[in-house]
Amino acid sequence: MPAPFVSRVMEIEKDWIDYNGHLNMAYYNVLFDRCSDEALDLLGMGAAYVRDRKLTIYTAEVHVCYVRELHLEHRVTASFQLLDHDDKRLRVYQELRHVDGWLAATSEYLALHVDMTGPKVAPFPEDIMASLQEMGAAHAALPMPERAGRSIGIRRKPA
Repeated sequence: MPAPFVSRVMEIEKDWIDYNGHLNMAYYNVLFDRCSDEALDLLGMGAAYVRDRKLTIYTAEVHVCYVRELHLEHRVTASFQLLDHDDKRLRVYQELRHVDGWLAATSEYLALHVDMTGPKVAPFPEDIMASLQEMGAAHAALPMPERAGRSIGIRRKPA
């Protein structure tokens, strides 16, 4: 298992550029999601998983930090680091980087494993849990990302 998993190189699409001349905030999530799709496919939870087994992943919560603007001509990769998992949930940290290496954004999310026949949250099957444990073991050797676990708030100076 690659640690962390890194996506294929992705390009910014013209329709994603907003009136400020840079990548609209929503499309950072699209790029992160495309990376997650690649990583989930590696784990056995891609499109065939939904079609054949009626099981999938739903995002429950996500926190994105925008670090540096992306523009139309930029090419990027995204990483996928499995921070934690249990029998029904995944906690994932991602970084979006320009192909030159600089950090554009980070994302951390909590995902739920869902049985689509309900839909309801359900335990991972044994084969998927084995894949998660393999990735989790490989990713456990990575340092905890500095930006993981952040919260949103306005810091006030004492009066």
